[in-house]
Amino acid sequence: MCRLNFNSFVLLYLIQSTFICADESKVIKYQTAQQWAEKFGVDLWSLGEFITRKNDVVQSFKQAQIVNRSGSVIVEEIAKEIKKMMDARISAIKRIVDTAQEVGSISASNDEVVEKNFTYYNSKQMIEPSEVSLNESPITSDGEENLDKLELPKPVIYLTESEKFSDYVNLSLSSVHVPTNVYDRAKNVIKAIKWSEVLDNIFDSNYKRDPSLFWQFFCSSTGFMRQFPATKWKFDPVDLYDCRIRHWYIAAANSPKDMIILIDNSGSMTGQKKDIARHIVENILDTLTPNDFVNIFTFSDLIRDVVDCFGDTLVQANSANIRAMKESLHNIETNELANFSAALTRAFDTLSNYRHTGANCNQAIMLISDGLPISVDDVFEIYNWGEKPNIPVRVFTYLIGREVPDVKNIKDMACNNRGFYVHINTLAEVREQVLEYIPVMARPLVLNRTHHPIVWSHIYADVVDTQLTDYEWECRERASQRDRFMAYRKTRTFQGLPDDPSTLGYDFIENDESELTKKFNFMTTVAIPIYDKRENATRIANLLGVAGTDIPINDIKRMMQPFLLGVGAYAFIVDNNGHILTHPDFRPVFYKDILKPAYDSVDMIDVELVDDDREPRDYDPILIELREQIINQSTGSKTLLQKFHFDKMRRVSRTKRHYYWTGINDTPFTLVITLPEEYGKYRLQTRSEDEIHRDTAKGTNVLNFFNGSNWKIHPDWLYCKHNNESFSSPEAELIYFLERMRQPGWRWPLNRSPPTPEHMSNVYTNITAGRFLSDKDSYYCDRNLMQSLVYDAKVTEWFSRNTSSGLNDNGSEFKQRFGVSVSFLATHSGLLRWQDYNQMGEEIRPENEFSETNKRAIDETWYKRAVEQHFIEPNSFVYSVPFDAANKNDTLVTATHAVFHRDNTRFAPAAVVGFQFQLTAMQGLFKNITNGCTEPSCVSCMHDSFECFLLDDNGYVIVSNIDFADTGRFFGEVRGSAMRRMIDEGIYQAVTVYDYQAICFINKDSSSLASKLITPFIYIWKLFKIIASHMIWLYVSLLVENVSGYGSYSYDGANYDNVDYYPPDPTEREPVSKTKEQEFDRRVLINRTRPERCDKVFTLYQMLRPKEKEKSPFDLPMSQCNRPYIAIPIPNSNMLLYVGDAMCFRHEENIPLLNQPVEKDYNETLHCMKSRKAPQYRRQLKHCFSNNSNEAQIEICGKANKFHLSLYTLILAVFVAIKSFIY
Repeated sequence: MCRLNFNSFVLLYLIQSTFICADESKVIKYQTAQQWAEKFGVDLWSLGEFITRKNDVVQSFKQAQIVNRSGSVIVEEIAKEIKKMMDARISAIKRIVDTAQEVGSISASNDEVVEKNFTYYNSKQMIEPSEVSLNESPITSDGEENLDKLELPKPVIYLTESEKFSDYVNLSLSSVHVPTNVYDRAKNVIKAIKWSEVLDNIFDSNYKRDPSLFWQFFCSSTGFMRQFPATKWKFDPVDLYDCRIRHWYIAAANSPKDMIILIDNSGSMTGQKKDIARHIVENILDTLTPNDFVNIFTFSDLIRDVVDCFGDTLVQANSANIRAMKESLHNIETNELANFSAALTRAFDTLSNYRHTGANCNQAIMLISDGLPISVDDVFEIYNWGEKPNIPVRVFTYLIGREVPDVKNIKDMACNNRGFYVHINTLAEVREQVLEYIPVMARPLVLNRTHHPIVWSHIYADVVDTQLTDYEWECRERASQRDRFMAYRKTRTFQGLPDDPSTLGYDFIENDESELTKKFNFMTTVAIPIYDKRENATRIANLLGVAGTDIPINDIKRMMQPFLLGVGAYAFIVDNNGHILTHPDFRPVFYKDILKPAYDSVDMIDVELVDDDREPRDYDPILIELREQIINQSTGSKTLLQKFHFDKMRRVSRTKRHYYWTGINDTPFTLVITLPEEYGKYRLQTRSEDEIHRDTAKGTNVLNFFNGSNWKIHPDWLYCKHNNESFSSPEAELIYFLERMRQPGWRWPLNRSPPTPEHMSNVYTNITAGRFLSDKDSYYCDRNLMQSLVYDAKVTEWFSRNTSSGLNDNGSEFKQRFGVSVSFLATHSGLLRWQDYNQMGEEIRPENEFSETNKRAIDETWYKRAVEQHFIEPNSFVYSVPFDAANKNDTLVTATHAVFHRDNTRFAPAAVVGFQFQLTAMQGLFKNITNGCTEPSCVSCMHDSFECFLLDDNGYVIVSNIDFADTGRFFGEVRGSAMRRMIDEGIYQAVTVYDYQAICFINKDSSSLASKLITPFIYIWKLFKIIASHMIWLYVSLLVENVSGYGSYSYDGANYDNVDYYPPDPTEREPVSKTKEQEFDRRVLINRTRPERCDKVFTLYQMLRPKEKEKSPFDLPMSQCNRPYIAIPIPNSNMLLYVGDAMCFRHEENIPLLNQPVEKDYNETLHCMKSRKAPQYRRQLKHCFSNNSNEAQIEICGKANKFHLSLYTLILAVFVAIKSFIY
């Protein structure tokens, strides 16, 4: 080993110090970096000005008129329009109700027997002509005793594709859906199916009067649903749909209720009884709405809360709380004897405490047990019979088991307390028996006979079963697991395996509304109950069913006049529970197309984030006060500082907003609009001399303003809409109306929405009566929007002209040098114009990819950012690149600039101009500028010791001279230490944002299976799992043995150059160690998880621009390692030039600074935390029917088990059983 003497050591030290000092003396001067920034900014600004013809656009809007934007007037106007649209839907339903009550009551009064060969359009069995079978006649078995097994031919129906309904439909007929657990040939069912055929005439006439109507339907209390237009029913894997457990049906059939569910968990409630009890409770919970309140207790010798944190309270029956209760049902254990008196006492005490604060209407106790050995009348004497005949709490009892020696006590408990008793033996009959309580709760409503409450549902997705989130997620996990296995088998390496879906971050954040509508149609439903109006119907209080129609949320959004609100403003609707019906930050799906748990119960305070420093769920009192005023449907206004995220939660902005709200009369909804203070005060309005009819009178053909094909209009806005015509595109519909406007006799419709159909008082005797829409009523328009659109088209018509012939040499050089691909113009009226260019600078017309993805004008992110940038630096462009730019070879930079029209002190955004060009061209320009120096001794970004970046205003890398892979990434991930220093100096400011709609993934607890029912099926299931696990182990063992080595264990030959190494004999196989087996499992197997709602916290960043005459960190020079960087804003842009000394940062540990969302740990479950801290204020509904003196005449209070077991029912039961094993 060599040794250095002291003199040699000193010499080496001095030499090294000399080099270090020499390197440290090399710094990039502030003046040099400033020159780079100015040169770069000026070049890009000149390019943008020329390509977009910005100055010409400014001149085009010079004659536009600026008017005040009054938030209070706008909110009243929008609410009025939405009310008109909703009244039209209600009018249509009332016609269905009138007819159904007349026909249904007449049918119920006779004993007509439906003929055996009666057929109807069963939505699950009807076929199209191409599917017609050869057998056209009914098939029967021999003998009259088998007539019930009559097999009728499937009805043939003609269906046509409908873009509106997103399905194949028949617009002249309705079809009938029958749930799996309902026998369609039962006497009461088939009879109701037959008499309800008369509703086809009403459906059809309603649709002709108002073609904007969506699905119309009648849900019978017998279980079937008649739906118009007719369509084939799709279900996978089995049909779980039952209209009687949809929220709109429950809300129409029952007034709001407080409910306590008591589950007997004594020692006798084991085996199948326990499983049946759990399914009874789950089905009861499915019948509750957000206007109901509920809790569950188990009782044996002790009374326990199913959800510990709910305690002795009643919680709102929203989907989040219901999900928590269902999960907790799996943890119930049985022991000891049942103390019914103690359980009922606690239930009555809890209900008594909430008699005026919960639903404030009906109250009920649901008791599930396998028998009541003794009477507990003494409890009812104290709590429920003290003010007879008034009995405040109804009691419903569910007796489980076949061999029950005495049913009297448990049946009397229900009969003596205005309830109902059922006896359940099998899983298959649970749902039908549970639903028996609904018509009992509906008795006061039906006996009223005259009042038909109009109810509205909360927002929901139009899917067969909204509770299949866990199932769909498990399918997605299985598909991912399969892909990982296949990838491993193909490569024999662990590298490059597909990601575990539960570990992804931003990929779960979906805020693109166009993506949401690909699979789901979100809507609200308005419904009205239908009564049996026979004179002798008092003794049965028969609810015939519920009629309703769906209103797509997109239809409501179109009524919100986004054009009138303007860029950066938005409207949303809140219901009586504080939940949003629509909001721009409503994010109901994750992983592209899976509904989030509890997506339908997002509170308004979870999406309106106040700009403060409070901890999560510590809401600002001003926001809570605002929420209460909005829920109460008062009319008012308020100003708040708000922070909001955008661009898939990667960017943040802060602004002051003005809120205006007013109630939508006779609905539970309140409309709210918010306007940004900086640019929401004024808007552009067309002058009277520039209106369409004035141009036409002058002989101007307004169609000439829309020449060519390089233009589009906002696809979601309502310009003019025809009720009876369909068009290939919004642009085609616009051209149709512009041509009509040129014709004599054109009149603007009075409304922006369809006219309200006249409601006939006696529709049954005048089925075909009524006023159908005339030609002038067959369309409706937004006059102001149309006028603005045509004016914008007129003043910007020049933008679409060919510009190649007019280019000078400088212009052609610009386009070729920067690889400009498109220039565009978007106006406040939703008009988009663009020009495409090829590499030689000539206009071309290819498939317009840009126009298809950027056609939403003021709703586009680049439009909003340009308008906000105007107030930071008016003469600037906003530059951005995709976040995944590093993964693309042809990445384009998007640059946008806002054009404001000014009139003295008033100003309003008129348009945004922009262009796209090659990122490689920007990189080339950046390197050319930063690699050059004016002084001989200066240092540039070419030096290995320095690194230069272009960052945007939110800290994302646009250009890097180090690694192209950094493009689009957050700078904190690339250079964590440098980003922290800039934050400390105030160059960037951290803004904490909370995501209250986030999804987290909880590992499935395999031990929870032990708490499940021990039945013969469990033993079979366990045996199957043992056999399967051994087979998988054998397969994996063979697979691993055939692999010569794992990729992760492959050696690097360079490390073994000095080691004697003898390759193994290829004929010998090394035994697989346990360590490798475990490593294989860990790397290939994904985590089996369950998605749950959670809160996430993430920190985003904004560049801080100093005020005039304020000392700025942007003015500080580089000072070796004390301040090893220079940060200078690029003029005329949203970008920052960062020049850093890489040598200084190499001595520091580079810990990345991430802006990924992180789960907030509350040390308790989210539903428990929200039950303590979330605002509980809500507005109770107006209608409440809890008592009627005639109810005493009804003697029916119980039902023994009588169930028609069908093949479908058996399949459903098996599916439910299997599902319980899986979950």
